[in-house]
Amino acid sequence: MTGALIVTSPGLHTTVQDLGRIGFQALGVPVAGALDPVALRLANSLVGNPQRTAVFEFLYAGPTFEVTATSLRVAIANAEAEILGTSDGVIPAWQSFRVVRGDKLRILAPVGSACGYIAVEGGLDLPPVLGSRSTYSRSAIGGFNGRALVAGDQIPLVCDSVDARTELKLGVPLTMTLPKGLRVVLGPQDDHFTQAALDAFLSEEFRVSKQADRMGLRLDGPQLPHREGYNIVSDGIVTGAIQVPGSGQPIVLLADHQSTGGYPKIATVISADLPAAGRLMPGNAIHFTAISVKEAEEAARQLEKDIERSAAKLVPAATARSLSEVALYGDNLISGVVNAMD
Repeated sequence: MTGALIVTSPGLHTTVQDLGRIGFQALGVPVAGALDPVALRLANSLVGNPQRTAVFEFLYAGPTFEVTATSLRVAIANAEAEILGTSDGVIPAWQSFRVVRGDKLRILAPVGSACGYIAVEGGLDLPPVLGSRSTYSRSAIGGFNGRALVAGDQIPLVCDSVDARTELKLGVPLTMTLPKGLRVVLGPQDDHFTQAALDAFLSEEFRVSKQADRMGLRLDGPQLPHREGYNIVSDGIVTGAIQVPGSGQPIVLLADHQSTGGYPKIATVISADLPAAGRLMPGNAIHFTAISVKEAEEAARQLEKDIERSAAKLVPAATARSLSEVALYGDNLISGVVNAMD
């Protein structure tokens, strides 16, 4: 019998994700997968997994797990982890660490990102669906029962125990801060918009609205008027496509986007900037910059080189664990006055 992680608190929309379900959009099956594939890949590298291995993705608020495996190696991307139990302490993001049976693993909120990731050495013992373990909750496929985690779920693990070894951290961290701008390639239906709309799209500021999720980012900003209506014959959608419906407000389509759509697409976010787009949160400001297809391809090659360089240069992590500010400020403060003479 393998060990498991028992969900004691699910966080906010914690799902199982990998790099997506490739090759089935012609059948109407979205790709899904991680909002931030860079973070997923590096978290897997830290625990020694193949980079495509399925992990937990959480949005805005992290989950809490009880460890029932004998021992477990974990790495957290974009957030810190608090360990409650036999090995109390706070572990920073971007390094591996080991927990044992009886520990509780509380994942804190992502820092500077909408999403965080939890990689487990050996991976999660869940069956692939159409070649992927990614959760697409709108159709209830993949992941754990096709849905976000809830309290009481028991997620089976491939490994019940892991060897003790020197823990690792990134020796060459990548820049994971929120972007001020996203690079796009115009089209394929940029000719459906007025010149004033194109000028505003590339010069004005937009903000991520509260209507943002894994399917897409609705943006608030200047209206982008169409030349002759906003309906087109439905055609294929790629991740990063920017649709503009009748409201004139653009929507950046993300991992859970539909496979086809009938609104004109003014531009497409380049693949190298999609991880940064996945980190955006409601209220974040963003600008768009148009580049050529050749420049987009070069940016994709450069990002791949950066990921591989960072994954290849892992260094020993400090074994000492820091004090938990969450516990210090939330649990350990004493109200009132203490008389030191008593």
